[in-house]
Amino acid sequence: MDTANQATSFVSLQLASAGTFQVLKLPLGFIRVLEWLFAIFAFGTCGGYSGQLRVSVDCMEKASSNLSIAIDFAYPFRLHQVSFEVPVCEGMRRERLFLIGDYSSSAEFFVTIAVFAFLYSLVATVIYIFFHNKYRENIRGPLIDFVVTVVFSFMWLVSSSAWAKALSDVKLATDPDEVQLLISACKDQTNKCGSVQEPRWSGLNTSVVFGFLNFVLWAGNIWFVFKETGWHKGAARFVGGASEKQTGTFTQQPYNQGSFDQSGSYNSQGDLGQQSEYSQVGGPSSYANQM
Repeated sequence: MDTANQATSFVSLQLASAGTFQVLKLPLGFIRVLEWLFAIFAFGTCGGYSGQLRVSVDCMEKASSNLSIAIDFAYPFRLHQVSFEVPVCEGMRRERLFLIGDYSSSAEFFVTIAVFAFLYSLVATVIYIFFHNKYRENIRGPLIDFVVTVVFSFMWLVSSSAWAKALSDVKLATDPDEVQLLISACKDQTNKCGSVQEPRWSGLNTSVVFGFLNFVLWAGNIWFVFKETGWHKGAARFVGGASEKQTGTFTQQPYNQGSFDQSGSYNSQGDLGQQSEYSQVGGPSSYANQM
């Protein structure tokens, strides 16, 4: 008996767990999982980026030349703190230079939104799976979910747009041709400067794409979250009640053109106040009385 009870309990547990994961097949749960994954890709491709560019300075005095000057930079792209040494082409003298620009605010804002979106999507997915009944019974749960979804949609649009603009500025500031303009030795026509290696931007370009994809996902999920709120359910009940009332007003009523009573009188639908009785004047009864 104990073995049978354990087997029954196990089967019921498996069915219950399988039933809770059914919400992931619905648009509400499926899109939340996509939001969770895309948020990981967004902050992973941006926050984990590091790049390098190389320039060369070929002086008239070959001993002073440096044909491979490496300049490393990374997230959060405080380029004004990135320093590198270049030859002055006057003996063995060298000078320390810095890149131009600070784009940390846009980058950190984008990554922060991605991290919080990742955490919220994870929590929301867990609630959908294990507490979906309580989620639907509680009025505040869907409303909070709806408001947060709208806010994150807007924040994804703002942060992705800001990061896309900042990325274009980072590309310009780290362009080897622009960096050569900072080197005083490159301003002398007798010295030759050139670019050896350009940064790779595929990772950061991907982060911008994932940012706007996250905006599309969160904006599209607004409708499915709104359907779980009391606002949508109340509107549906109101529309349903109005349609039923409108249908009831068009019920058919009996229509009587006229009715005859046993006395031979005729009554039309609109009472005209006129009698319809017909009696024979001078009929047999009247003649009998005269006799």
